Amino acid sequence: MNPSERTQWLSADDRTLLDTCDFHTYRASGPGGQKRNKTDSAVRLRHRPTELTVVATESRSQHENRARALRRLRLRIALTVRERPDAWPDHLGDYIGPDGRLRVSPRNDDYVHVVARILDALHAYGGRLGDTARAVGTTTAQLTRFLTADGKLHDAANQLRTLHDRRPLRSAAT
Repeated sequence: MNPSERTQWLSADDRTLLDTCDFHTYRASGPGGQKRNKTDSAVRLRHRPTELTVVATESRSQHENRARALRRLRLRIALTVRERPDAWPDHLGDYIGPDGRLRVSPRNDDYVHVVARILDALHAYGGRLGDTARAVGTTTAQLTRFLTADGKLHDAANQLRTLHDRRPLRSAAT
């Protein structure tokens, strides 16, 4: 099976992904002193195929901000672009232990693939956690823990659950 467009975007090296984007630099406002207001170090990327936009302004280095923006774009694609189950790449096996626990760090390059596949499954199973957990090979408790550990993932999961008339997941703190 050919990799899907989303998988290609998530797996692409920075240069290839950047080629699918409109790249803009600008002067960021806010704290940082005189230097920040004199350089065009802030970066805005608009991914043309999906029209998703991300920005990075934290650093005075345009290169660092570009790298941050690309990481954010990959995550935004994983959180937003859904695929049918027959298009799923197999990225979960290495990250689900024998106890059913999902173990993948947000710093791991495959994190975006795992997030995308889990949200695809959640959407395909109508927002039902039990069915989704069985489909991806974990437990409902572990799936819930994974979905609520990251604020953006939690929001995306709740949007899908709301779309399917399911109650939103509570955050891990409540």
